[in-house]
Amino acid sequence: MSNNIKLKRGLNIPIAGEAAQKIKKAVVPGVVAIKPTDFRGLLPRLLVKEGDKVLAGSPVLADKKSPDIVFTSPVSGTVETIVRGEKRKLLEVRVKADKTQEYVDFGVKKVKGMDADQVKKALLESGLWPALIQRPYGVLANPDIRPKAIFVSAFNTAPLAADLEYALRDEFNNIQTGIDALAKLTDGGIHISFNSENYSGTPFHKLENVIQHTFTGKHPAGNVGIQIHHISPIRKGDTVWTVSLLMLAAIGKLLNTGKYDMTRRVAVTGPKAIDPSYVTALPGMAMSDINEFYDNSAKDIRFISGDVLTGANVGEDGFLGFYDNQVTLIKEGKEYEMLGWAKPFRSNLFSASRTYFSWLTPNKKYDMDTNLHGGVRAFLMNDVYGKVLPMDIYPVYLTKACIAEDIDKMEKYGIYEVLEEDLALCEYVCPSKIDIQSIISDGISLMMKEMA
Repeated sequence: MSNNIKLKRGLNIPIAGEAAQKIKKAVVPGVVAIKPTDFRGLLPRLLVKEGDKVLAGSPVLADKKSPDIVFTSPVSGTVETIVRGEKRKLLEVRVKADKTQEYVDFGVKKVKGMDADQVKKALLESGLWPALIQRPYGVLANPDIRPKAIFVSAFNTAPLAADLEYALRDEFNNIQTGIDALAKLTDGGIHISFNSENYSGTPFHKLENVIQHTFTGKHPAGNVGIQIHHISPIRKGDTVWTVSLLMLAAIGKLLNTGKYDMTRRVAVTGPKAIDPSYVTALPGMAMSDINEFYDNSAKDIRFISGDVLTGANVGEDGFLGFYDNQVTLIKEGKEYEMLGWAKPFRSNLFSASRTYFSWLTPNKKYDMDTNLHGGVRAFLMNDVYGKVLPMDIYPVYLTKACIAEDIDKMEKYGIYEVLEEDLALCEYVCPSKIDIQSIISDGISLMMKEMA
């Protein structure tokens, strides 16, 4: 066991609706969606038109900036609809799935005999290259770059996150294959981080060809960005890649079977979920495919692909994101509460700042909704953010630098080290109700534009 890194700051949000470790159903896809919006910085180029037949693994989109990076269909079927938004922005390519699935045969690979170029070629041709995320900025990895290192988080501390040991219990060999392949793409090794509380209990601690680290602490201890900050901080000019265990399993399946198989266990969670549990599904799954998990007759449910802090509000007609293995169903908080701030005895509300007496019942779970309990107000200097962000940066100064579009100060205060997910808790506890993740996103977009 490696040295343990203890994080003193953070916050676990006690929201109700954790998924029981059981498979409730295997989703048989009707229509799946490939969404360019899942990928930061992507300029998509369509490779298909409505009515085209595709196999699982057939290219559907390509990146205009890097034409070798393609995005492939997770199912075989017919391109049903191409959805565009304002100014003809490409939003979705919807594929109607066949009853019997057919796959492109990419050929079984022997990883030990492959070099870096062969690994890159296999991932690029199959559509699995987007599994690799490049930092700074969280963009698609550049195939022409050899990163300083590759980082993996083997645990997730986000609210109601899928249990990775359960979700990936049959994928150990595939994950090992994925690690062996990606290790050829960097000289700095594969760094994988574990939860110290369950290090000996997880089968993933037996993975080979990796550099192991353990972390102790509350959320966001499971965020790979937090882990990178404490293992090898990103400085100006550095490039690192990250990949999830979920994507490592998909890469391993590709190399071991020759198939683009994105099947995954998805946790359906949240206070509005009926019998929260797991389903077997594909990225691009329609929310309507899990309608037995909810009753939205009152039209009061928010459908989130991902967790409540960082997931996307996709709506009842939306689809599961490419990187997600969690759906959260939570009530839309539309009720107005008069003088709510003056009622400290509300036992059914959680407070991170001990405004209410929820701290007296630390094991209680709450039926939270989306109500902000207030509106946007003056952005005041305080230490609230620092209590939940286990990074040696100044989040208030960084956020204000992003608002001011001051690139020098953004660099000074840590823009290279963060993505929106790393400051999500800051937004949750913000007394001014500032949309911090959106501000950081705009700051990253500015950096990408000005520093290109």
